[in-house]
Amino acid sequence: MPDENELIDAATRGLSNRDVDGRPAKVATISQVYPTDIDDLWEAVATAERIPRWFLPISGELKEGGHYQLEGNAGGTITACDKPHSYAATWEYGGMVSWITVRLTPEGEGRTRFELEHVAHVDDELWAQFGPGATGLGWEMGLWGLAGHLADPSSTPADPAAAAAWVASPSGKAYLERSSEAWAEAAVAAGDDPEAARAAARRTYEAYTG
Repeated sequence: MPDENELIDAATRGLSNRDVDGRPAKVATISQVYPTDIDDLWEAVATAERIPRWFLPISGELKEGGHYQLEGNAGGTITACDKPHSYAATWEYGGMVSWITVRLTPEGEGRTRFELEHVAHVDDELWAQFGPGATGLGWEMGLWGLAGHLADPSSTPADPAAAAAWVASPSGKAYLERSSEAWAEAAVAAGDDPEAARAAARRTYEAYTG
């Protein structure tokens, strides 16, 4: 498994604002370069055969216009697909709809950048309480799983019990704490009050780790 601190330090995180359907929305972006070519990374992040090995079991038609469902999590419609460069989809969970876009870009021989953009209408009160880490930490855990899968592509499907045990472990807690702090700094860079952003990050970390 790749070093967790190296994963956190190597990731790039950004926040911005966008108008979506006449309402202000938050745009959270995280990207990471992986030591594999674009075709292999596409297979890892866009196929029903490999997504369960690092994320969650998935069902549906993984093609433009198709509907997908992640077991126990979000579902939605795939709204665009440009293999092996990008895809976009709605992210529907808990009665709320947001939007994701995944982009893959070659970064030299045998290296590819994965970028995830998540656009959502976020209630001001919820943002003040938890900040971008509310969803950001979920994606951080996903990228941790993806790094492990790419290090061992023959890995079996991800085990939810093992993932929960890792989150409760000192190593998992340290990873989430540093990831939460990184999202706080992204919020500060985007203009949020530093003290409020770091307090929100702490609340998010505590919510994830109990």
